[in-house]
Amino acid sequence: MPSSPIRKLAPYADAAKRNGVHVYHLNIGQPDIRTPEVALEALRGIDRSILEYSPSQGILSLRAKMVSYYAGYGIDLSPDEIIITTGGSEAIMFAYMACLDPGDEIIVSDPSYANYMAFAISCGAVVKPVKTSIENGFRLPPVEKFEEQITPKTKAILICNPNNPTGYLYTRDEMRRIRDLVKKYNLYLLSDEVYREFLYTGKPYISAFHLDGIDENLILIDSVSKRYSECGIRIGALITRNKAVRDSVMKFCQARLSPPLIGQIVAEASLETPQEYMKMVHDEYKARRDFLIEGLNKIPGVFSPTPMGAFYTMARLPVDDAGKFCKWCLTDFSYEGQTVMMAPGSGFYTDPDEGRDQVRIAYVLNRDDLGKALVVLRKALEAYNR
Repeated sequence: MPSSPIRKLAPYADAAKRNGVHVYHLNIGQPDIRTPEVALEALRGIDRSILEYSPSQGILSLRAKMVSYYAGYGIDLSPDEIIITTGGSEAIMFAYMACLDPGDEIIVSDPSYANYMAFAISCGAVVKPVKTSIENGFRLPPVEKFEEQITPKTKAILICNPNNPTGYLYTRDEMRRIRDLVKKYNLYLLSDEVYREFLYTGKPYISAFHLDGIDENLILIDSVSKRYSECGIRIGALITRNKAVRDSVMKFCQARLSPPLIGQIVAEASLETPQEYMKMVHDEYKARRDFLIEGLNKIPGVFSPTPMGAFYTMARLPVDDAGKFCKWCLTDFSYEGQTVMMAPGSGFYTDPDEGRDQVRIAYVLNRDDLGKALVVLRKALEAYNR
C-alpha cells in the first residue's frame, strides 16, 4: 500500500509549524473559500434528539434532490440510480470492489489521482497506465494507446474529467473514442467528475452520461467536497443505471452500515446554493489559475502547462528529486519565517521513477497567499540548488 503523496509529508509540516514557520499548503485540494451559507445554516439548525443511522444507500430526499441537480446538466436519473457514499473515495473503492476481481486490470491515464492506484492495490486489481506528458499539457494520446493496454484481464477504463492532478479536460472527440472502446470490449467506464463546476475553456461540460450506448457500462463518481468547499462532511455518490452493479455495491454499503447522517443533511442543503456563489467560486479559481501559472513559469527552470479545469497543476522543477526537495522545504528551509508544502509528482505515476522532477500544486489559496508562496518557492529553489 503506497503512502499518499498528498499527506505523507504532513508530520514534517506539523513540526515546522511547531517551530513557528508558516506553511503554505499547496499540497492538498482543501479550498479556503467559505462553505455556502445554506449549508452552514443547515448544520447549525440540526435539531434532533437522536442522531440515527441513515439508509445504507443514503437518505431518499438527498438522492431525489440530486436528480434535479443532474437534470440541470442534461443527465436523466432516478433516485434509485444514486448511491450516497462516504466521500468520492468510497465511491471509487466500492466501484472497484463491485466490478474488479483480484488480478483484473483497469486502464488509467498516467499521471492520475494517487488513490486510484492505492484502491486498486487494496482490492488486488492491477492499474495499466496510458502515459501522458507534461510537454503537451498531458493531452491524451491516440485511442490506440488505450487499446494496446487491453488484455483478457482488462475490465475497466477510469477517467477523471476535469483531471486531478493535471487539470486536463477531455474533448468530446476523446470521450467518444473511449466510449467506442468500452463498447467494443464490453468494459466498465468509471468516470470521476467531481470537478465539473470548474471548467475554464468556455466549452460545454461533457459528462460520460452524455455518451450513448453504454448505459450498462457506465459508473459515475461524484462528491460535494470541492464543489461546495465542504471536504469534511464526507459525502460522495456512485451513480449507475446498471442494476447488477448497484446490487453488488449495496452489499458493501450495508457492510459499512450508512453514510454520515450529518454530512447528508448538509449536502442536501448545499444543493440549494445560489448560482451567484457557484459563479463567484468558478471565477475565483480561474483567476488563481492564471496568477499561479504565470508566476510559476517566471521562476527560472520551472515549467507548468495551463490546466483547463479543476484546481491543480503539475509543475516541473529544476531539482534532482522533487520528493527530497518537498521534504527539505519543510525540514531545512524557511524564508522570512515561511515555507511551502507541495505533493511530490512521482506519487501520481504508476512508475515511481517517473515524474521525479515534478510536483502537484493545488491553487486553493487566495491570490495574496499564492503570491507569497511563489516568492518562497523561488527562494527555496535558489537555496536548494546552491
